[in-house]
Amino acid sequence: MISRRIFTGSLAAAACAPLSAAGRLNIGIGTYTYHNLSIDDMIVQLKRLDVKEIEMSRGEFMLFSKPKPERFSSARAKFDQAGIRCVSYYTATVHNDAELDTAIEGAKLLGSKNITGDATGDMLQKIDQRCTKERLTFGIHNHFFKGKKFPYESPEEVLEALKGRSKNMGATLDTGQFASCGHDPVDAVRKLGQHLKMVHLKDIEAAGTEVKVLLGEGIAKIAQVIAELIRIRYGGLVAIEYEKEGPVEEDVRIEVEYARKLA
Repeated sequence: MISRRIFTGSLAAAACAPLSAAGRLNIGIGTYTYHNLSIDDMIVQLKRLDVKEIEMSRGEFMLFSKPKPERFSSARAKFDQAGIRCVSYYTATVHNDAELDTAIEGAKLLGSKNITGDATGDMLQKIDQRCTKERLTFGIHNHFFKGKKFPYESPEEVLEALKGRSKNMGATLDTGQFASCGHDPVDAVRKLGQHLKMVHLKDIEAAGTEVKVLLGEGIAKIAQVIAELIRIRYGGLVAIEYEKEGPVEEDVRIEVEYARKLA
């Protein structure tokens, strides 16, 4: 549980903005948050929190699970009925043309305009070409893996991958993953601001770890990140991701309330 002291202190960090300016960012959910729930039970939680927009990031929809079109269509029907928009689809790593086909089809079936994932080498150019043709965007996602070098750990590595690409290619900035890699998430927002397609809002206990904590309790400078996103007038989805096993409903409620008060 987030303490009253930490919650109040974090709000004070963004107190320069008047209360009437609340709601300048669109706070949603990355659905991996509810990976232990069924789609139906997840929708119940989203409706309770009045979340209207999400990124589909559950494991059974990622490319390594080889999802079939029916899985996407079924989820889309349920989201439509609930009044929830899936604005982005998280694929994980795109390795080949067949996976790119699945990613494009899946995004379209979900009604998403953005795909989040990663790729290297020639696949980046293929992704750019296909997304441009299909009028989709693609956000390169930064990651931390303990004991393993990931291609996109720093803002500079993401920027290098975007050189020479179309405007359909950009960044999905994960605050917790940048913090885990030892990078300042606020600095990352400044560097990647013009390229942002999505933001994953996540807090982390310490650099070099994967221990997730409630927003405002870790080192990811969440209040300052939100203030910077407002300053640069970021207009996309800010998707809260809370990666924890077991019941998460109360923690997510606290995180949504925290983020909305700052946004």
